[in-house]
Amino acid sequence: AKAITGHKVTAPLPGKVIALKVKVGDKVKAGQEVVILEAMKMETEITAPVAGILHRSAQVGDTAQYGDPLGAIS
Repeated sequence: AKAITGHKVTAPLPGKVIALKVKVGDKVKAGQEVVILEAMKMETEITAPVAGILHRSAQVGDTAQYGDPLGAIS
């Protein structure tokens, strides 16, 4: 697996990625929604911690544990 560089977008809780709001290569603003996680039938919006370009992203259907990287912004 490749190491993630840049600012990490991490999972705040265990869940499943059900939607991607931006694509790799898109410019994002700090606080912009980038991923939606589903946990216990509740949807959680995951936002960008900083402005920049999304250069890695999880895929729909991926499962994540607390703290797992869902993407990287630089």
